[in-house]
Amino acid sequence: MTFDYDLFVIGGGSGGVRAARIAAAEGGAKVGLAEESRMGGTCVIRGCVPKKLMVFASEFPGQIEDAAAYGWKVKAEGFDWPKFRTTLEAELTRLENAYRNTLKSAGVTVHDMRAVVVDPHRVRLANGDEFTAKHILIATGGRPFVPAIPGADLAVTSNEMFHLDALPKRALVVGGGYIASEFACILNGLGVDVAQYYRGAQILRGFDDEARGHVANAMAAHGVAIHCGTDVERLERRAGGICAIATDGSEREFDLVLYATGRVPNVAGLGLDHLGVALGGKGEVLVDEWSQTSVPSIFAVGDVTDRINLTPVAIREGHAFADTVFRGVPTKADHELVASAVFTQPELGSVGLSEEAAAALGKTEIYTATFRPMKTLFAGRQDKVLMKLVVSVETRKVLGCHIVGPEAGEMIQLAAIAIKMGATKEDFDRTVAVHPTMSEELVTMRKPTRVV
Repeated sequence: MTFDYDLFVIGGGSGGVRAARIAAAEGGAKVGLAEESRMGGTCVIRGCVPKKLMVFASEFPGQIEDAAAYGWKVKAEGFDWPKFRTTLEAELTRLENAYRNTLKSAGVTVHDMRAVVVDPHRVRLANGDEFTAKHILIATGGRPFVPAIPGADLAVTSNEMFHLDALPKRALVVGGGYIASEFACILNGLGVDVAQYYRGAQILRGFDDEARGHVANAMAAHGVAIHCGTDVERLERRAGGICAIATDGSEREFDLVLYATGRVPNVAGLGLDHLGVALGGKGEVLVDEWSQTSVPSIFAVGDVTDRINLTPVAIREGHAFADTVFRGVPTKADHELVASAVFTQPELGSVGLSEEAAAALGKTEIYTATFRPMKTLFAGRQDKVLMKLVVSVETRKVLGCHIVGPEAGEMIQLAAIAIKMGATKEDFDRTVAVHPTMSEELVTMRKPTRVV
C-alpha cells in the first residue's frame, strides 16, 4: 500500500517535534505534523519556558533588597506587568518560529489545525482533508484539570496565567503540586497577597518529606499563606471579588483564583477509543516500552502517556521512537533516575529515591546538611539550604539526592550524572570540594544524620 506519509504526528510539542525532525532529517521519512494551537506545545508556550521567565521576574525584589547590603544604592520602583508580558510574548513568538524553522529545515510538512485519527492509517484535519500514514504518532500532551465545583468558570488555569491583563492584588492558588507551588511563589514575589489551599497534609506530594517540608516552611516565611487540609467547595462572584467558600468553613474574597490541581492526558475527541487504542484510568494512552499502543501502527509519546510528565522525557521518548522505527536503531527511552526541579522559592532539585521510599527497601543512611547560604546570610536573611543524600547501607550506592536552595535545579543536574552512574557515598567522599560553594556540602557530609 502507498501512503501519503511515512509518519503523521498529531501534536507540535517537544516530543512530537523531536520525533518528526529525527524521522525526517535522519530517517529519511516523509513526515506530516498537525498542531491546532501554537507550535512548541505546553513547555514552550504555556509551561516551562514562560513560567521560568516569570520566576526570574519574581526574584528581583529580593535581589534588589539584598544589593543594598552589598553597598549598592538601588531600589525597586514597582513592577511593570504590561511591559514584562509584552516582552514575554515576543520571546514565545521567537521560540515558536524557531520550532517551525527546525521542522521546515528537516522537510516536515506542518498543518496548522486539529487532526483526529480515522483508522489505523488515516487522519483527518479540521478542514476535512484526509491523509494516509504508515505510522501515526500521538503527542498531544496534557491539559489542566479543574474539578466540577459550583463557580468553576470563575477560576483560571496555568494556561491563562501568562496573559493576564493585570496582576491581581489578592490571589488564591488551589493545589499542592509543583505548578501550584511555583505560581504561589511567583505571584508572591511579584507583590501579590497569596493564599494556597491544598487538600493534602503537605504540599509537593511525591517528593522527599523532609525536602518538601523545608520548601513549605520557606514559602510561609516569605509570605505565602499555605492552608493544608483545605479545599474549595464553591466559588461565587461577589461585589468585592471572587469568594472562595472552603471546606474548613472559611469564606475569603480574591481577585484571582488559579486552579492547579493536576493535568490530564489530552485525548478527548481524537478518535482513539473507537479504534481500540487502549486507554488507562486517567485517559492516558497505554504504550509498551517502545511507545507502541495496542494498535501496531499507532504510537504515543509524552504527557499523553502519563509516564513521567517532563519535557526532557517527552523529547527522549520521541527520539527513541524515531530511532527505532525510522533509523533502524532499536532504542527504549530510559525512565530510571530522572532528575527534576521545582522552581519554587527556594528551588527543590531531586533525583532518585526519597528517604521514605529507600527505607521501605532496606536499611538506609541519611546524610543532611542545613545551613544559611553565604550570599543571603551577608544580607541578613534567614534563608536556609538543605542538602540531603540517601545511601544504601548494603551497597553504599547513593540512592537519592535532594537539594533545597538557590539554583537547586542547576546543581541536581550534575549530581544526577554521578547517581545515574552508580556512585557510592565513598565516591562522593573522595571528591574534593569546591570552596566556597553551597554544593560542596554534598561531598563533605561524613557522618549520617540518622539510619532508617
